Amino acid sequence: MIEAIQLYQRYNEHNSFILNDLNFVINRGEFVFVVGPSGAGKSTLLKLLIREILPTRGTLKVFGQDLTRMPRRRVPYLRRNIGMVFQDFRLLEERTAYDNIAFVMQVTGAPAGEIRRRVPQVLEMVGLSEKIWDRVCDLSGGEQQRIGLARAIINRPAMIIADEPTGNLDPVTSLEIMNLLRGINIRGTTVVVATHDREIVDRFRKRVIYLEDGRIAGDEQKGVYVRAI
Repeated sequence: MIEAIQLYQRYNEHNSFILNDLNFVINRGEFVFVVGPSGAGKSTLLKLLIREILPTRGTLKVFGQDLTRMPRRRVPYLRRNIGMVFQDFRLLEERTAYDNIAFVMQVTGAPAGEIRRRVPQVLEMVGLSEKIWDRVCDLSGGEQQRIGLARAIINRPAMIIADEPTGNLDPVTSLEIMNLLRGINIRGTTVVVATHDREIVDRFRKRVIYLEDGRIAGDEQKGVYVRAI
């Protein structure tokens, strides 16, 4: 699903590397936490995975495609197979839950009938069927993140990438969101989560890749945050 070979990413302003000689493979169906202190390179790695930026050097393959050689016109097709979940939600706050999720299908040209069928289904999956016509700005932070998750899975992506998905949430809501991600993973979707949440990482005992100073300082199956250091 993902393969990084001698992957480097340079800071332009400092001429130093934020990612330094990363080598790892993430297989289809895995659930992987990417952890480490602020500035370790977690968000930079996620940007590389969706080809928001290109690596300074090295090879990065996603779905078997070398992103360093991918023509720009192919990038939208890559991203259609990746669902993104963000810490700050990035929703259309004055629009309804339905509108936010339907929009993702509309930009890919999905038929109106398919949109009307699928949106209620994913809202039921994340436990928000009764909020379908509520404006996002009237929802709690946890409900907004559920909408963000529903939006990420509406097109049935092969992989979910989540950047600090519980960073703005209380512990109970954080656990609910992570349980939803685990359920999606159980159904076969690859999940990659960048997080600082030690309690969540320790509770779930999934694979943990620990970044420190741009390098992989630990990579454990069924790992915990502390042991990964």
